[in-house]
Amino acid sequence: MAASLAQMAAARDVLRKVLFTAGILAVYRLGSAVPIPGVNDAVVRQAFASGEIFGFLNLFSGGAFFAFSVFALGIMPYINASIIFQVLTPVIPRLEELAKEGTEGQKKIAEWTRYATVALALLQATGLVFVALARIAPGGGAFTVPGVGERILVVLTLTAGATFLMWLGELINESGVGNGISLIIFAGIIARLPEGIINLVKLVLVHALSYPAFAVVLLGAVAIVAFVVFIQEGERRVPVQYPKRVVGRRVYGGQTSYIPMKVNAAGVIPVIFAISILTLPLTVASYWNTPFMRSVANFLQFGTWANLVLQFVLVVAFTFYYAAVVFKPDDVADNLRKQGGFIPGFRPGRPTAQYLERVSLHLTTVGAVFLALITVLPLGVVSLTHLQNLYFGGTSLLIVVGVGLDTLKQVQAQLLMRQYSGFLRT
Repeated sequence: MAASLAQMAAARDVLRKVLFTAGILAVYRLGSAVPIPGVNDAVVRQAFASGEIFGFLNLFSGGAFFAFSVFALGIMPYINASIIFQVLTPVIPRLEELAKEGTEGQKKIAEWTRYATVALALLQATGLVFVALARIAPGGGAFTVPGVGERILVVLTLTAGATFLMWLGELINESGVGNGISLIIFAGIIARLPEGIINLVKLVLVHALSYPAFAVVLLGAVAIVAFVVFIQEGERRVPVQYPKRVVGRRVYGGQTSYIPMKVNAAGVIPVIFAISILTLPLTVASYWNTPFMRSVANFLQFGTWANLVLQFVLVVAFTFYYAAVVFKPDDVADNLRKQGGFIPGFRPGRPTAQYLERVSLHLTTVGAVFLALITVLPLGVVSLTHLQNLYFGGTSLLIVVGVGLDTLKQVQAQLLMRQYSGFLRT
């Protein structure tokens, strides 16, 4: 660790990227504490504390949701917009063509994603201000200044905050260490960690939580972190052999390489996608207080068996979908054939593609079950400790560990690139 820090300090451009990323995250945390003018914070916090879905959204916004700050919506509108376009890309021919056009096509899809983010943020803010607050805080007590104009100002402020967060994430991607959106979610969860630890200690001090149960929580957290790191770093190395070629008096090729296929190639993306999908009906149910919506909210509430089963199914489904979109066995086999490489024991072309497809299926199955089990882990913690509203569970740890590992790898890769001196020396 000390050697890596010394290398980073010596590589000025890498250090500049790390400091730039830290500055952007500091701006995000500062904005999470900036209140919206004309809003009664105490009334809003009390109103939102009544729903578990609001507590879950508060976790991923780093406490900005309960504080009803300018970043109360967090980065969820951008995530939902990204989900929409990733799901629609294989379905709509125009989007599929753009995805295959390379950088220019990706830029066009990214531009449409930004527009969709603004639209979703405006829709979510409107429902939050005009429907949710009107129901759970009747009489207009949530606003210090009555009138429609004040509510419209709050809607525009929330929309601008979500759009600004999207821009901060893109700044980290362009000028920082990358993983901009994931790092914003990471910072929001980490910001809530001290409060969660303090609450656990308070429960132990007032004897609401026994010492054995507290030890189970701590040991479980350590075990989960170790298990997540083990799975995240696990990979299957498929050997690839390149034949020797004689050109004139020289012999080229003959080396052995491998194709690294990770056990969990999707990372934390399926978990974030599943949570975003499940929060949508719960949010809508919290807006419209009808008997049908109340029954939907009670059925899908976080911690219920129905919610956990849906989380399990959605995480598995998104993991297989992401793996199918990212890894193309036919394309890999075709590229190997063009380069003269082959997998020992399999003929180039279709047999190689079928073998890679089987390996990918086996690895994706293990990764999908792993992600799903980690996601539903809070049920076991609640059953053992009898704690309620425990939002910092397996999902949060998975996101924190996964994003942390990916960010460290990117920084180490940039440091490694600067250790090569090149062909010419001065």
